[in-house]
Amino acid sequence: LLDIGMPDLSGHEVARRLRQQAWGRDMILIAATGWGQEVDIRQSLEAGFDAHLTKPLNVGRVKTLIDELAAKRRKR
Repeated sequence: LLDIGMPDLSGHEVARRLRQQAWGRDMILIAATGWGQEVDIRQSLEAGFDAHLTKPLNVGRVKTLIDELAAKRRKR
């Protein structure tokens, strides 16, 4: 889970940098943010996030989403 609105380096930039690394390409990345407009979601996905969740986060939803994303990765 990465917050988008971090002070020195945005979550989008962190995601881009992680995806550039061999060890970060298969990492599950979920954006956690207060911004939930369609443009915000699109920017997160373009930056390399697997999903975009708007705060406040529901722990059950986060767990289910991680399970779903992990299952998709295993099928590859």
